[in-house]
Amino acid sequence: MKNFSNANKVITILIALSAILITSCKKDYGYTPPPPKPTVNAEVKSAAGDSAAITAKLAEFKTLAGATLNSAPGATDGRREVNWDAVPANFTNSNNFPFDFFGGFDSALPNGRKRGLILNNTGTSFRVDSTDFKEIDPSYAYQFEAFSRKRLFTYLGNTVTEVTFNVPGTNTPAFTKAFGVIFCDVDIADVTTIEYFNGSKSLGVFKAATAPQGFTLLGVSFPDEKITRVKITSGNGLLGTGVKDITDGGAKDLVVMDDFIYGEPKAL
Repeated sequence: MKNFSNANKVITILIALSAILITSCKKDYGYTPPPPKPTVNAEVKSAAGDSAAITAKLAEFKTLAGATLNSAPGATDGRREVNWDAVPANFTNSNNFPFDFFGGFDSALPNGRKRGLILNNTGTSFRVDSTDFKEIDPSYAYQFEAFSRKRLFTYLGNTVTEVTFNVPGTNTPAFTKAFGVIFCDVDIADVTTIEYFNGSKSLGVFKAATAPQGFTLLGVSFPDEKITRVKITSGNGLLGTGVKDITDGGAKDLVVMDDFIYGEPKAL
């Protein structure tokens, strides 16, 4: 019994010493857990389904981006929209849509070309299409439908489209506070996304809801941040002859785009 009692005393002493040592180490080295990463204040408007299903949220996002739709340079508030429908015939149904078509600053250009939107040139082609892309593959006529008839838009190089901004009517780099897209035919969750950037800082990746052969609105506003670049990922496959959408027996989710809505770009 005496030996057992002595052993208990030794164990008790060792535990006490360990507690003192731990406390001393914390005090000596002043360890403090790292603070949580700051969250970005964002307001999201999202809806999916047929055109009627997204109309109310679309109206909300347009108000959020800017209540007034601007049609000429010189605005300081309001919003801009691109629905591709005013693109002329020589840039429609061919793979030659200019990267800076809506970012013009030549005084001779019409105001419709001066919307401050620049599609980043990564070496391939953009396509504006009035046939639901059936000229690429006949099956697309039943797969895609324009939200604002009659033109749709896609990038042919890969599934990523990057957008930057200029002050409308100038070549001055700009930012916006809100940007949204209407997607067509999002089938697979977590694949179609928009990532927003302020310079090199990511403001977050936001996921588009699914709406097979329907429409998806995804728009985000950042009250406390500047959006200088947007990275849009549309599905996980590229349109091409003989390439079917996953809902038509193919292996990939083919997604195209319609309206872009964004707050008035302002000088950085």
